[in-house]
Amino acid sequence: MTDDLAVLREMRDKALEGGGAQRIQDQHDKGKLTARERLSLLLDPGSFQEIGALATHDCTDFGMDKLRYPGDGVVCGFGKINGRRVAVFAHDFTVLGGSFSTVQSQKICRLQDLSLESGIPLIGLNDSGGARIQEGVRSLAAYGEVFTRNVLASGVVPQISVVLGPCAGGAAYSPALTDFVVMTRRTSSMFITGPEVIKVVTGEDVTGADLGGSVVHNSRSGVAHLMAEDDPQALELVKLLLGYLPQNNTEDPPQVAPYDPADRMDEELNHVVPERDDVPYDMKEVLTRVFDRDSFLEVSPYYARNAITGFARLDGWPVGLVANQPAHLAGALDIDSSDKIARFVRICDAFNVPVVTFVDTPGYLPGIDQEHYGVIRHGAKVIYAYCEATIPKVSIVTRKAMGGAYLAMSSKQMRSDLAFAWPTAQIAVMGADGAVRVLHRRALLAAPEAERPALEAKFTREYGLLFLNPYRAADVGQIDEVIEPRETRPRLVRAMEVLRTKVQQNPPKKHGLMPV
Repeated sequence: MTDDLAVLREMRDKALEGGGAQRIQDQHDKGKLTARERLSLLLDPGSFQEIGALATHDCTDFGMDKLRYPGDGVVCGFGKINGRRVAVFAHDFTVLGGSFSTVQSQKICRLQDLSLESGIPLIGLNDSGGARIQEGVRSLAAYGEVFTRNVLASGVVPQISVVLGPCAGGAAYSPALTDFVVMTRRTSSMFITGPEVIKVVTGEDVTGADLGGSVVHNSRSGVAHLMAEDDPQALELVKLLLGYLPQNNTEDPPQVAPYDPADRMDEELNHVVPERDDVPYDMKEVLTRVFDRDSFLEVSPYYARNAITGFARLDGWPVGLVANQPAHLAGALDIDSSDKIARFVRICDAFNVPVVTFVDTPGYLPGIDQEHYGVIRHGAKVIYAYCEATIPKVSIVTRKAMGGAYLAMSSKQMRSDLAFAWPTAQIAVMGADGAVRVLHRRALLAAPEAERPALEAKFTREYGLLFLNPYRAADVGQIDEVIEPRETRPRLVRAMEVLRTKVQQNPPKKHGLMPV
């Protein structure tokens, strides 16, 4: 027994050493932590329970029989974050570059199965050079096993991917199938084909950072949702994000003890919207004044900046926030912002997080490219997401809500529960300029040219009095209440108190056909 224990301890010690001191130092020189260092920062002290620590590959080709390491380049197990149970795996780049093998797949798949069966979030810390070439097609098949479980767990337990190094080829698809992707600014990258392959195939020269770095995926592609400066900050973002999500789709998101008065009013909100409707303002100022102080976590802040998505708390309860951003593209909806909003609403609906929508949009962004690249199809995703969602939904129109964009942004017809508007709201089929030219075209053409500006101004004022105010919409029941901006917070708190026990179901079906 003593000898057996000695062998076990030696193997465990070797597993803790990863690829050895030199490779650990190389990892540190790149500004990255090791797999176990990352886990120690992410998880509550003493809570990690490892599985598969002694597993090794069985490949003998290309001298691999001499390159066996306990754990085979991935650390898997369970732990706690702020007292809540999670499943987590971390690629160990010091072992064969973290390359993905059949043994890695077996360990991760086992963890995914246990996560799903136990109803706890799954977190992946990705730092891998991709499929292990020496294992051939077996390593590709191993990815398929992981992808399948990503899909089966989607909408059941939260899945968060943290990209802390390279994530190339097939390795990039698993994060893309999860709910949230966090990347570090200088050390992480994701791409299907690397710069060298692109150079050979297309002749294009590009660096890894320009091809698939954190800035690219957070601002242009939309693949990533949060960006951190380094490993520790990325792991802190994971902890913060988990605080707004339940353990699984059968639970409510966790409440914190209320610390901001529920009846707090903010007089500054009465002066946020400018007098002129063509002057922009920052919708984030509205959000930070309405919701619990210092609780706003923006998701995808650098992508499609004409829309805002994120989480906040209202009287201690998590809510999802969707808003147009008048400070960028006047808050118009386009292809990217439609995708961003639709995806976020569906995540909130999957995990029982109520959604509050702040509306100020002149409509869908006009343009040939927008039409040719499918703004109709992408814009329909927003409608689909809101109509499909059974969570509590409340909307507040702060200024413009025009045309189809009014309908899409959580209108009552999209099965929203309550619709409020500020006195500055303008709810109509279109703006005054366009409407007047349609409604009074003949009268304007018949008038002498010198009189047309004054006549057009008269028609515009009349149209504004008739349509560009919230009272007409309230009169026909499209708005439940016109409220003072300063009382938005207490109104929302009371609304959520009522809606917290809302029960709504969709017709039974295998799944809908979202316009993807």
